[in-house]
Amino acid sequence: MIAQLWRRQIMDVARGTTFVGALLLAWVSLRPFIDLGDMQLSDLTTGNETGTYVAFGCVAVLTVALAMRDNVPGLMTLLSPGYVLFAGWIVVSVVLSLDPSTSIRRFALTVCVTAVAATLLLLPKTQNELMRWFSIAALALLAICYLGLLLAPNLSIHLATDAQEPALAGNWCGSFGHKNVAAAMMAMLLFLGIYIARSGAFLSGAAIVGLASLFLVDSAGKSALALSLAVLGLTSMTKVVRSFWLRATLLLAPLLLLNMLSVGTVMNESLSEIAKMLPLDSSFTGRTQIWTFAVQALQLRLVTGYGFAAFWGSSAMRDLPEGTEWAAYASHSHNGYLDTALAMGLPGLAALISVLVIAPLRDFQTADRGGNGGPLAMVLLRIWLFGVYLSSMETFFLDRADPLWFTFLMAVFGLHYLARFRVRT
Repeated sequence: MIAQLWRRQIMDVARGTTFVGALLLAWVSLRPFIDLGDMQLSDLTTGNETGTYVAFGCVAVLTVALAMRDNVPGLMTLLSPGYVLFAGWIVVSVVLSLDPSTSIRRFALTVCVTAVAATLLLLPKTQNELMRWFSIAALALLAICYLGLLLAPNLSIHLATDAQEPALAGNWCGSFGHKNVAAAMMAMLLFLGIYIARSGAFLSGAAIVGLASLFLVDSAGKSALALSLAVLGLTSMTKVVRSFWLRATLLLAPLLLLNMLSVGTVMNESLSEIAKMLPLDSSFTGRTQIWTFAVQALQLRLVTGYGFAAFWGSSAMRDLPEGTEWAAYASHSHNGYLDTALAMGLPGLAALISVLVIAPLRDFQTADRGGNGGPLAMVLLRIWLFGVYLSSMETFFLDRADPLWFTFLMAVFGLHYLARFRVRT
């Protein structure tokens, strides 16, 4: 009996440590507080970081092993037709890539990160454990970011001496490499703080909400701030709107509108004229030039794309037309849907929309109707919705160990499980 109790306590510590450690690995990374005054783009785009590969590979093995102890049925549900077809097309895009070595290398890390995200929410045995572990990880990340402001402000705040974007001087970025990533992560922490407060840990939840909100404002991430407020408002309305089709219209119509008034403006003159009439920068801070180039490139390979993660910053960018040489230094198109099409063609984009945009909303509807529509389902819905909205202006879909991609993917898998299994209280 004592031996059994001892083994159980060891496993509890192992599960909790693995959960928090995996989150911090994804959120903080092995390279926090980058010196932006000495940054080289190639360092961030090649994915050739041995330490990150080894760390996520080891954590993937550990999380899968721990999850298989009690959650084999949950893991088996991941063999759904949608997931299998999407994964299959990704493999096809790797095989047909114009830069196979880059695609294979980045695909390997993406597989490890996906395995961790898919198994992480299976580790807690109760909602109290999940809430407690999320609290520890969120507060640890906030502590790291705020300590960075105090102890290494030159690495935690954008400076006028930054090599890439000196105009961002004064904006907080914390341990992240850019204020836009920091702002988006703080928005996701804001959602987690609300969930934690609603789950009973009011002090921890309130602290996370307050600290994340302050950091979000001082990072000057206008898109993240606006989208977080929109997400809070729209998801709150799901308590009144119960029909799936009405919920889909309520939550996905803004997504369609965002893409029509962003990438759509370089594809349709009427949409461009409408965008110019709105009280916003019609060039979207220079994004229209990148979108125009990306759309033109996509038209050359509509079916297969250029290969998994093998367009921006790879050998596929050779022999650029005169006047577009700048594109060789771009790391993405600032639109996750457009980048997915560039990588895997229109079939890959259709598969991504089916698995990452439509399926999670159906899963939330199923979970809600099945009695799993509490605070956990709501926070996962908010993180997912924020992610699909943000992808209209930024790129993180399938982006290996990107903290936004990892958190978004964890929400997608969480909704998948809630739609199929009852949550232990």
